[in-house]
Amino acid sequence: MYDYIKGQVTRVTPEYIVLEAQGVGYQLYTPNPYAFRVNNQLQQIYVHMHVREDAHTLFGFTSLEQRELFRKLIQVSGIGPKGALAILASGSPTHVIQAIEMEDEAFLVKFPGVGKKTARQMILDLKGKLGSLMDVVELPSAEDELPLFGVNPNKQELEEAMLALTALGYSERELLKVKPQLEEDDSLTTTDGYMKQALKLLLKMK
Repeated sequence: MYDYIKGQVTRVTPEYIVLEAQGVGYQLYTPNPYAFRVNNQLQQIYVHMHVREDAHTLFGFTSLEQRELFRKLIQVSGIGPKGALAILASGSPTHVIQAIEMEDEAFLVKFPGVGKKTARQMILDLKGKLGSLMDVVELPSAEDELPLFGVNPNKQELEEAMLALTALGYSERELLKVKPQLEEDDSLTTTDGYMKQALKLLLKMK
């Protein structure tokens, strides 16, 4: 029904963004809402409408590849829209596709909500069936290892916290001063936790 919506982001929450287009505010659930900024610039967001008996939900994506992989993932038994969003929030489409094509179950189970059974189902259902998405992926050689999400296992949560703090008005220079301390703190595992600790550190700097 919809391919994309072009409008202005008027609100960013931990779960969704609001995109206003021609006087209508569309609630879009995205893998990482903090990838978007509230501003007056027009933004084109690719969308997918998920229809159930009790709800019609819109999902938004920064790229066409991201949306098409989302559509493939929700066709896998055991993966719903929320599960697909969690996978896309934790890894890039390229890494997910590589893992599926290389049958790397150990990599796939690192995603939230993906156990061995679901990882095997992803490989059975999707390997060799990702079509044009393969055009943007280079499969590693047998000697190479698939890249992990980063040295910090909670890198995604840390980056979300940095984006949220930027939206609150903190400068890149200020955030760069506290980021190394946050990366070294193994007790921090959530976006909220990183934000709270970052705010404490930023207040000490003033």
